[in-house]
Amino acid sequence: MRFLLTDEQREFGRSLDALLGAADTPAVLRAWAAGDHGPGRALWGRLADAGVFALAVPEAYGGVGPLPVEAAVACVELGRHAVPGPVAETLAAGVLLAGAGGPVAEEWLPGIASGAAVVSLTLEGYGPYAPDADAADAVFTVTGDELRLAPGPGEPSASADPARRLFRPEPGGAPVAKGPAIRAAARAAGDTAAFATAALALGCGEELLRATVAYVKQRTQFGVPVGSFQAVKHRLADTLLGLEFARPLLYGAAVELASEVSRPGAGAGAGAAEGSPGAGAGSAEGSSGAGAAVAAAKVAAGEAGYAAARTALQLHGAIGYTEELDLAWWLRRARPLRDVWGTPSACRARVLAG
Repeated sequence: MRFLLTDEQREFGRSLDALLGAADTPAVLRAWAAGDHGPGRALWGRLADAGVFALAVPEAYGGVGPLPVEAAVACVELGRHAVPGPVAETLAAGVLLAGAGGPVAEEWLPGIASGAAVVSLTLEGYGPYAPDADAADAVFTVTGDELRLAPGPGEPSASADPARRLFRPEPGGAPVAKGPAIRAAARAAGDTAAFATAALALGCGEELLRATVAYVKQRTQFGVPVGSFQAVKHRLADTLLGLEFARPLLYGAAVELASEVSRPGAGAGAGAAEGSPGAGAGSAEGSSGAGAAVAAAKVAAGEAGYAAARTALQLHGAIGYTEELDLAWWLRRARPLRDVWGTPSACRARVLAG
């Protein structure tokens, strides 16, 4: 079995890195946190043109997915560059709506794939908050076997990451789909959100480590770079090990998700849109078999990203926590990424349950 990325997948990652490297994401983050979503939506559109959001949308709705491995490659790069917006939630919404099928899928999935629609959502068991709901074109909520379109984003709540604001969606809203397929689709969407968040956390940790290594090579103490001190080397090595151990778990989860999609009877989301009874539940239910692998990737990547933030904060010293330092946006993002869509304790429990 081949576990290495293909040349095409690696080139996809490099192209996204180049695109985002030229986008001045710290400026986009500052604007997003201040309530100006224009630069962020423009960047979102360029990412959509590169095919990022189509990766979670079936071909029947204008996408190219689901392609979990490519989605992992993309989200690692988006995490490395701290792209603002409900990235994991929009990808998860693609899975949710494909599983639901029917008119709601026909209305929203083409827009998700093209980047015209930014979507947030809440699912039972993952908390009441919809990240960046104020910037979203739609906020979906799932309660039991009902999928609803929230009438509004609701009131904001405090967030450790000012560029990832939290909202409690307004209650109510007419159901746009209901039935057993919604429960199954919600389970698949939860796995997708956790998986995408794990990739974002891994990318965030990688950037924190890169910036910290560069800094300790420049900062001097007693006439030598602080990076030459053994204690600093050990701390950085431990951080690198955590990130490198998380990487194969992330791509292992991607392989598990891809195998669930490709198994006989999966990927029937388009059938649901065409009125096939019960269609769409197949791929959603199948994702539960990959749930333990996703949970393992989420806890490993989340903990590794947060450890990288703690290392970066300590080794940057007194400037590490200042908002003037661009790295502060990555530092603030690491812990929320660790905890959202599955806390470490919840993920460990899911791994143990198999």
